Amino acid sequence: MKLPLAQSLLSILDQLAGSHHSELADYERAVIWELRLPRTILAVFVGMLLAQCGAVMQGLFRNPLADPGVIGVSSGAAVGAVLAIYFFPTSMTWWAVPVSAFCGGFTCSLFIYRLAQSSHGTSVLVLLLAGIAISAMAFSIIGLISYLSDDSRLRDLTLWQLGSLAGADATRVWMAAVAAAGLLWRFQVRAAALNALLLGEAEARHLGIDVERLKHELIILVALGVGLAVACAGIISFVGLVVPHFVRTLNGPDHRSLLPLSALLGGVLLLVADVIARLALQPAELPVGMLTALLGAPFFIVLLLQIKGRV
Repeated sequence: MKLPLAQSLLSILDQLAGSHHSELADYERAVIWELRLPRTILAVFVGMLLAQCGAVMQGLFRNPLADPGVIGVSSGAAVGAVLAIYFFPTSMTWWAVPVSAFCGGFTCSLFIYRLAQSSHGTSVLVLLLAGIAISAMAFSIIGLISYLSDDSRLRDLTLWQLGSLAGADATRVWMAAVAAAGLLWRFQVRAAALNALLLGEAEARHLGIDVERLKHELIILVALGVGLAVACAGIISFVGLVVPHFVRTLNGPDHRSLLPLSALLGGVLLLVADVIARLALQPAELPVGMLTALLGAPFFIVLLLQIKGRV
């Protein structure tokens, strides 16, 4: 359904102010207020969550390739969400899906961190290989659950795998909004410690930072953010990789500005991607996670080639 932009904005203002200046019909106002506006807001907050978590993971691992999707954290969160959809009744999924997604993302984050960490630092090779292994295992589990599911649940599970904002509602919008605002505040508090960590763990310890406590706190927060993002929109890849790298290239590595700018650009990027996904194949709709993967995979390859050239 095509609606004029000016009239759509006027309809939103009418709803907020209680006026009646818009020329749209009642059913058109319902489409804007109940479908398109929640989807737009959810896209912004999910993009903020993914971009912030990607920036923090890159600072934590001191590696520009670290991303919740690339290293398997998003896949682990998706497994938790899928298991909750399959085993819990529909009336309980509103809380079971976010909790299960957080548990899956946290378990994968901790496992990857333990594998990649050594006395010599964080191994990029182990990081990527662990992400490949976890993603393969996660998709196998999701495929098995999909095979065992009935038709009513199969569509929901497919949306989780491809990533979609079509299920936006007030509950998901509020969850994503609270999580995005809370994580932005907490990550900003830890921005100076992340800057010190970029110098190395030994140097950070000399500056009085409890490195182990910082790592554990950030891993939990990243798992929470990724888990809620996956619970609200499914697997959306490469936003956490592309956005922080782009902001770092333009603005530098200072996390005090990197984190809020990444959140802002991440929200804008996912919103634009969702608009393109809805318009590209009208009247059909392209899953937004598929679109971000198509755009992000070439960027990831270029980034690998740049790192290879420097090595």
